[in-house]
Amino acid sequence: MILLYWDIGCGIVEKQRLHDWGDSVVEMVAADLQRAFPQMTGFSPRNVWDMRRLFETYTATNFLEHVTQEIELRGPDAILRQPVAELGAGEIRRQVVANLPEGKSIEFLLQLVAEIPWGQNLLILNKLSDPAARLYYLRATARFGWSRNVLLNQIKAGAYERAVTEKKTHNFPLALPKYLAEQADEVMKSRYNLEFLGVRRAMLERELEDRLISRMQAFLLELGYGFCFVGRQHRLTLGQKEYFIDLLFYHRFLKALVAFELKVGAFEPEHAGKMDFYLNLLNDTERGAGDRPAIGIILCAEKDDVEVEYALRTKKNPIGVAAYQLQAKLPADLKGKLPTAKQLADVVRSALPQGGDKP
Repeated sequence: MILLYWDIGCGIVEKQRLHDWGDSVVEMVAADLQRAFPQMTGFSPRNVWDMRRLFETYTATNFLEHVTQEIELRGPDAILRQPVAELGAGEIRRQVVANLPEGKSIEFLLQLVAEIPWGQNLLILNKLSDPAARLYYLRATARFGWSRNVLLNQIKAGAYERAVTEKKTHNFPLALPKYLAEQADEVMKSRYNLEFLGVRRAMLERELEDRLISRMQAFLLELGYGFCFVGRQHRLTLGQKEYFIDLLFYHRFLKALVAFELKVGAFEPEHAGKMDFYLNLLNDTERGAGDRPAIGIILCAEKDDVEVEYALRTKKNPIGVAAYQLQAKLPADLKGKLPTAKQLADVVRSALPQGGDKP
């Protein structure tokens, strides 16, 4: 159905360009389709306008540039649920691709769009304008199978910004090879939205952990694609002593264990030392054949990016520090009127001595 809608939009756009037809042709096409296929729904003028918009938006030069970069960076098979060649699009796909010069990008994009229901496609078109953000939500919806409500909640929660554009605090470039550091950075978010827990008061770390376990499906959705839950309070031993990791996951694509430590307060430098110790034990005792080094993520109520940078500077294991959000921090009427955490951190960082300068 999506391929048919794409082809109808393509036909309208091409005829308008070739014959300089006006917008009234859209209503005419809608009426002709309704007469020709009276038993089929989906051919209202508004829907046909959306078919035209779908094609025009996703074949715009600025959008195709992002698609091309995505293919070059990751390859199509790492983004889609099935290889491009397996899409049984038939004659519609061949005709659409043959009419456009950007063959590979269109082929990839057409499958990506076709994997997503019409309602989700419209939501992305209506709620977003940035090409990079649109491509991110197209990929995520196709890979995770997001429903319309889940997609809307992810957009409202700023999933794209937290996963891609916001600064993240970790030592991955120091502790991992470049290619793996980039993958680990992509997996981690700058902050995690835990509003689904419904917390409205202070709580102990074990209670926060209990709530996350009870809502594991929602938590996995927030973590992102590829995380597999191993266990809570995962036991490690060293000599006669026992140690326990709050939450342990395995990431299918990183091929590494990922340990989460929960902190209901602000980040403290000693948290990094404790995580570094846990990762040493994990690597020595539980790292499987072919696995990559274990990764640690400290999830805390708040963090100072400068403090995190200093705390992680000497750690040999890959560790990230992210904040979690239990509810919206600012009323809507105050958003944009106060400096962000990043802006405050940048000011502090600019005031610190550089290089060999003395304070």
